Amino acid sequence: MEETWTILKVLQWTTQYFRGKGLEQPRADAEVLLAHALGLRRVDLYLRFDQPLHPDELARYRELIKRRTSHEPTQYITGRQEFWSLELEVNPAVLIPRPETERLVELALEAFEEESLRVLDVGTGSGAIAIALATERPGWAVTACDISLSALKTARRNARRHGVADRIAFVASDLTAAFRPSPPPFHLICANPPYVGDAQWDGLAPEVTHQEPETALRGGGPQGTHVPRKLLRNAFPLLLPGGMLLMEFGQGQEEVLAREARQLPEAAKVEVVRDYAHIPRILCVTRRHRGARFSSPLPHPDSTEG
Repeated sequence: MEETWTILKVLQWTTQYFRGKGLEQPRADAEVLLAHALGLRRVDLYLRFDQPLHPDELARYRELIKRRTSHEPTQYITGRQEFWSLELEVNPAVLIPRPETERLVELALEAFEEESLRVLDVGTGSGAIAIALATERPGWAVTACDISLSALKTARRNARRHGVADRIAFVASDLTAAFRPSPPPFHLICANPPYVGDAQWDGLAPEVTHQEPETALRGGGPQGTHVPRKLLRNAFPLLLPGGMLLMEFGQGQEEVLAREARQLPEAAKVEVVRDYAHIPRILCVTRRHRGARFSSPLPHPDSTEG
């Protein structure tokens, strides 16, 4: 008699199989992939533990298991990742948004209560930061830039999905190269630049080094600070007086980046903020006030087409 595979039995078997393959979250991966294969929410699995699976459902699930054990990230398999309670499309053209980056969004919202603000999100990737800010602050005019056209197209699709595409300008740019510093156009600049150092690269999980876009990860140099330092120098002149730069960085980089930030002309305040795990994570640099803020319209470069 052919064995009956229920949802519970399949999850138990897959969890053990993933654990044997050395995956870090075997049960969570098993549940997410099975829910995806069945077109269910993850919580629905717990209400249907005794439900038997049809052969075609088992076949679909087996294919997902193969992909996961080849170290393809679960988020790329399902095509989804949650950030700031927003479900975003993710694919190999963009980094998978991490929970610690939500701290940057928090800081931006805490720093400015103005209804009207001009914001730049550098290296937007999936659009996570830009879309979160546009969702929370309907009056803010957000520009999101990235060097990757594929990433920009993904970000635009995510913005459309969440109804904020009309308030985000998507611009192709290598860091801030597409923007003119005179007169300064932005009140707030947010960035999660590449910051993984050469010394750390080989120690990362294969899900990261073999699957996610390397150009969005590696910051250059042994400690990975080349790109963050370049961004500091080039982005800061784009800030209005009283404006703020928020930049995520990697472990061990806070001293060199804070020192560089303090050397910037017009830098009034430099702070290092810790993430939810109490790890130094966000560099906050405020530009010195000089009279009234510039208030003429922001000259956007030509945006990419989706």
